Amino acid sequence: MKRFVIGAIAASVLLAAPAQAQTAQGFSPEIEASIAQTLPRMITWRRDLHQNPELSYEEVRTARVVAAHLRSLRMEVRTGIAQTGVVGILRGGRPGPVIALRADMDALPVTEEGDLPFRSRARGTYNGQDVGIMHACGHDTHVAILMAAASVLAARREELAGTIIFVFQPSEEGAPPGGLGGARRMLAENVFGDLEPEAIFGLHAWPTESGTIMMIPGPMMAGSDRLDITVTGSQTHGAQPHAGIDPIVVSAQIINALQTIPSRQMNAVSSPVIVTVGMIQGGVRYNIIPQTVQMQGTVRYLNPETREDLYNRIRRTVTEVAAASGATAEVTITENAIPTVNPPEHLERARAAAARALGADAVRSGYPVMPAEDFAYFQRELPGVFFFYGVNPPGVSQADAAPNHNPRFFVHEPAMETGLRAMLAVALDRVGPQP
Repeated sequence: MKRFVIGAIAASVLLAAPAQAQTAQGFSPEIEASIAQTLPRMITWRRDLHQNPELSYEEVRTARVVAAHLRSLRMEVRTGIAQTGVVGILRGGRPGPVIALRADMDALPVTEEGDLPFRSRARGTYNGQDVGIMHACGHDTHVAILMAAASVLAARREELAGTIIFVFQPSEEGAPPGGLGGARRMLAENVFGDLEPEAIFGLHAWPTESGTIMMIPGPMMAGSDRLDITVTGSQTHGAQPHAGIDPIVVSAQIINALQTIPSRQMNAVSSPVIVTVGMIQGGVRYNIIPQTVQMQGTVRYLNPETREDLYNRIRRTVTEVAAASGATAEVTITENAIPTVNPPEHLERARAAAARALGADAVRSGYPVMPAEDFAYFQRELPGVFFFYGVNPPGVSQADAAPNHNPRFFVHEPAMETGLRAMLAVALDRVGPQP
């Protein structure tokens, strides 16, 4: 992978202010007519998907809806890729490049708290627990937008110079224990077949201003791995701590020491890092110092080149802090996602295409964020551009909006048209006709 310095953050801010304002040119009258015809159906699809969310690798109904739609457009359709994934292939009327467009399909174990008339009341089982299920990250809109893009592009297939692969991916929200997440599994199962895309594009709902998209060159979203720590001491009576080794106290010292890694050991500019311990379990009785304590957490990083150094520091900190008290500690770090990195040259081409279609004022830049996205695995195999589209209602700031994964996460549905137009813009920039 190429070296991307986080200084691209500063460059992205500068790119937000073009020298000359550029107004939207839109698309050809024929494509505009197709967009207008498709918009009501896109909203209907989104509401149906929102009411019927499915967890990772359980997207059976969603896959069936998607596959039926792609077949109605006379595409070549493959199902069962990565268990529930769907791929549609649209071949244009003229020769040209191959590109791919991707949407993720899975929902989250979150109980919806909003008052939408189409709110989710679905329930399921996650980690052995009965849970509510909700599209709390906007994947329902991603699927509906890509279905709409497929409709618009298929209606103009004879004018297209190239081939478009529509990838509907399961299990973006995390790999099952011991398994692969959706992007890695689709790649392992030869998602593109004999075709070789020159680029892949994806988008994500984000609680920013409606009617805008945000394109960030270089590292855009973090790598995210799971951290498991087991601290072993020596069990004893709570009244006689000197007779044993207290793994709870040692664990507290480890948690504090881990925070010195991002704050004192890593370059805060070129290597932003987060180490979070989200679970700690130890002991069964108030007056017994236990034998072991187990902790789980997440590690986030933006610079791909610092990963091994970061993890060596984590292992050293945990084991040596434990050893200083006479305890032992085992550290396991499980890869969940690598950083999402937009190649600057491909990002700028996509930005220009989006600006032509939406107007330069609608195409924003910003800072990288620390959530993760397994679209990064597609980017590791071929050039890929990932971007956010804003979903807040007018007048609602990002600070006031519910974040992704929140039970009150909300999408202003008119914003989906911006997402659709952006996806059409980056696709048509490669396979024509031009906007």
